[in-house]
Amino acid sequence: MSQRKRSKVSGFSQGDDGDEDFNVSQTPTHSQVQRNLERRSQDQVNQKVSELVQFLLVKDQKKIPIKRADILKKVIREYRDVYSEIINRAGRTLQEVFGLQLVEIDTRHHIYILTSNLPRAEGENLRRDNQTAKLGLLIIILSFIFMRGNSAKDGAVWEFLRRLRVQPGERHEVFGDVKKLVTEEFVRQKYLEITPIPLTDPPEFKYQWGPRAAKETSKKDVLRFVAKIQGKDPTFWTSQYTEAEATP
Repeated sequence: MSQRKRSKVSGFSQGDDGDEDFNVSQTPTHSQVQRNLERRSQDQVNQKVSELVQFLLVKDQKKIPIKRADILKKVIREYRDVYSEIINRAGRTLQEVFGLQLVEIDTRHHIYILTSNLPRAEGENLRRDNQTAKLGLLIIILSFIFMRGNSAKDGAVWEFLRRLRVQPGERHEVFGDVKKLVTEEFVRQKYLEITPIPLTDPPEFKYQWGPRAAKETSKKDVLRFVAKIQGKDPTFWTSQYTEAEATP
């Protein structure tokens, strides 16, 4: 396939010409990207993948075409020397977890949209919910809870979301009142259970999966989601893998 043809994110050419400050002469080759990855903090690279997945889901919710310049400026920033790896990992996650593909619709200005591989029909399965951005936020919270041993303190959950630039005290452009969405809507829908921790001052709460989450997704799916974002095999997390395999 020509580099100038419409392509999925997994097919991004290392020779794509970039934006004003990221042109072809600055684009690293595949081997250079791999060397750059070795010098980078893998935790931070994984964090960038998580941020990019969330960024793209939010853009898709509003059906806004996505400019590569915005991806570089708002998410990847100083990690642009490994941008192709970050974008490819995010693209694989979107495709395999959410059934979405990142497609280039303007090769000159590098503008992309997300297209769905899944039917638009209504269904009970979490992945077919048409509120893609809220779904993305929910999946990320469920993943965090599972990886923390099926229970997470409220402070840890909110600190994790702050790292994804989702602030509990600020109104989000898509989610609106984030704290209300998480502590009321997700709880009312039975995706989350929030219970007080006894004898804590000030009061603390623990977050766990609700019964709807257990019915509509699985620990296997969530572990695969985490593994794709982290670029690792699910067996890397021994206890979580064992638990996921033992759970129907």
